[in-house]
Amino acid sequence: MNRRSFLRTATGALSSAFLASQMVEHVAAADSRRSGFELKLLATSWGYSGTFDAYCARIKDAGYDGIELGWPEDPRFRDEVFAALGRHDLDVAFICIVLRPDGGFEQHLERFTRVMQEAVRPTARAPLYLDCHSGRDYYDFAQNKAFYDRARDAASGTSLKVLHETHRSRMLYAPAVARNYMQQIPGMRIALDLSHWCVVSESLLEDQTDTVRMAIERTDAVSARVGHAQGPQVADPRAPAWAEALSAHLAWWDAVVELKRERGEPLTITPEFGPPDYMPTTPYERQPIADQWAINLHMLQLLRKRYATPVAATG
Repeated sequence: MNRRSFLRTATGALSSAFLASQMVEHVAAADSRRSGFELKLLATSWGYSGTFDAYCARIKDAGYDGIELGWPEDPRFRDEVFAALGRHDLDVAFICIVLRPDGGFEQHLERFTRVMQEAVRPTARAPLYLDCHSGRDYYDFAQNKAFYDRARDAASGTSLKVLHETHRSRMLYAPAVARNYMQQIPGMRIALDLSHWCVVSESLLEDQTDTVRMAIERTDAVSARVGHAQGPQVADPRAPAWAEALSAHLAWWDAVVELKRERGEPLTITPEFGPPDYMPTTPYERQPIADQWAINLHMLQLLRKRYATPVAATG
């Protein structure tokens, strides 16, 4: 099976566990064909409590290679972040985001530009990539492209990898919309989180395989959260009730890994199950119904085993 056929299969209807296992066996047969492939698994900083240093110690002990977090705009916290990264020998990736962009397009763009200009400066530990939460779902094409252009220009002259995430409320919030941007901006690189597209499309994207394939071709980082047709996060991916959704996401991630192996390129995956309100909660107490840390640790171990070199075929 050639690469294009594999990607077409991997992004099709995925209700069959047998089909998913065949995809993994294909990946298993395709061990690193070119030097340069390396998989790094990052912890999310989303929902942690306590000090950043203590959290870094915890994720290091758990077996993560690094951490993904929002760019620390506060200089004192930034110093704390880089000190902890160095102390625990962790890689890092930064999310470039403007929270509560309620001042209109121009103010949003300028705030985003300032974040990007700070994030591309030389630091004690260079980030693996910058994950841009670019634009807004209600901006027009030219407005959203301005965010892409500002990010590109900020990183010009550096070796930093700038990615744009497939995220609800952002520029690439829906498959059909993202397809237009990918066609119009050939150089755009993707941070892939297909859980968002599942919600927007109310499906496991069975009818949008060409667009999923386009995104996979441009992917350099993956957010490993399992979504479904009515939400961005299943209650617990270990539960049999969510096997179909898990199989769909695993097949997409398999396709990304296969492509990176063939190209001899590095890949970063971040298990990113979040706290409430991404995590379903009890109706009155609003308490999480599952353990976020345990779920992400399960995903870390599942993905580490699944994509070990050489890859072990799994069901």
